[in-house]
Parts: sequence; C-alpha cells; structure tokens
Amino acid sequence: MLAVISPAKNLDYESELPKPTYSVPRLLDDAQQLVNVCAQLSPAELGSLMSISDKLAGLNAARFAEWEQPFTPANARPAAYAFDGDVYTGLAAEKLDDEALSYGQDHLRILSGLYGVLRPLDLMQPYRLEMGTKLTTERGKNLYEFWGDTITNTLNNDLAAINSDVLINLASNEYFGSVQKKRLNARIVTPVFKDEKNGQYKVISFWAKKARGLMARFVLNERPQQVSDLKAFKASGYRYSEQESSGDQLVFLRAEKDQ
Repeated sequence: MLAVISPAKNLDYESELPKPTYSVPRLLDDAQQLVNVCAQLSPAELGSLMSISDKLAGLNAARFAEWEQPFTPANARPAAYAFDGDVYTGLAAEKLDDEALSYGQDHLRILSGLYGVLRPLDLMQPYRLEMGTKLTTERGKNLYEFWGDTITNTLNNDLAAINSDVLINLASNEYFGSVQKKRLNARIVTPVFKDEKNGQYKVISFWAKKARGLMARFVLNERPQQVSDLKAFKASGYRYSEQESSGDQLVFLRAEKDQ
C-alpha cells in the first residue's frame, strides 16, 4: 500500500538531524518553473497571493530568491524532518528506525504545492506555497492546473513499483484535490478520525491531523498488507468502528477520556 499525507506550513531547519540519509526530489524541473514565477513577485504581491503577513511575505520572497540547485545537505533538509506541523508530530520521523524510514521511501508520499510529490527523505529547501494557491503560470491559473496529471502519474508509477493497487489517503482535501482520482490505478482508502466532545463524535482538525500522522507511522512500522490490517490501528486511544465505517472510509473513534 502507498500512503499520502499533506505538508505543513511550519518548518524546522534548526533541530539536529537524527539520520544523515537523503534522496533528491524527482520533480525539481517542475519546482524550478514555479520558483522562477514566484521569484518575480514582490513581497507585497506574494502576501496578497498567499494571504499572509508582511513579515511572512518578506521571508518567503527571500526563500524564492535564494532557492538553488543542486540540492545538498548543506542547503536543504529531508522533508520528513523539515515539516513541523500536527501531522508530523504524529509521524515523529526522528524516532523511526532505519527499516521504517527505508520502507517509507517506497510506501509514503508527501503531496506538495512546490515539489509535487516528495518521499520522506527527499531534500527540500524551505518554502511556502500551498496547493490551493491561485498562482498563474504558463500551465494555468492555479497549482492544480500547473501540476495537471503529473502528481497522478508519479503516484501511479510508485504504486506499480511496489506492486500495489491500494492508496491510503491521509491528506487534506486541498492536497488530495491535486490527484486525478479517476486516473489513479488504485483503490482509495480514507481513514477518518473522530473525537468525542460533549457526548458526540466529530472530526476535530487538530486531533485529526495528528492522527493522520500516527496512521502514517503505523503503516511504516507495521507494514500492513491488506486494507483490513489498517483496522488494527489503536494509537493514542483510537479504535476502529465497524458501525461508523462504510465502503472505503474507515472510521476510528476516540473517547473523551482517552484524549
């Protein structure tokens, strides 16, 4: 099975790297095209485009100006260690052993507005470019049009490489919208995580993001072979609910007392 997750807005380029291993992103030519477009925008234009503060706009203008190839450990950082958000708190890549990280190189992908598709150990330079950004390029008026079928083709190649026809969708709607579902050569299985609040179970964004990371970690450590194997996931108090689940949507519930 191949799992996909979203990136994070927050980045960590300061903490010590636990592993020196790295790989190079496969879609750098596409990323370079996007950087070339973004580097021509002023901080004010970037701020308006991304709806971010003047400070963040200045920071990201500098990032696009400084972006350069080739990527090396001196100017870039493996993606699984560079992203610093709720999903990555759950993934806790720094605590994964070498076997799990190696498995992740084949079985876990990070969807990215700038890099398209990243493997966990792919080097990346710091950036902010969310998939929903309406950036006009020669390929269209937004990033979905820019990436077109490239992300889907890359995932299909990755699925073929591991001889799998199952994709575990742990990404947000914004990022999974870059995947052309009808052209994907896989059954799409979507885990949903609900937490109890005032006696009712609902998706709470903060907890759901962390749970997606926990499920990605489960995949790397346990290496499930069948969709039914995912039902054994019990991290942080979540339990599979047969009653709540339907079709390829697997629902996991967590009681308030376990939060």
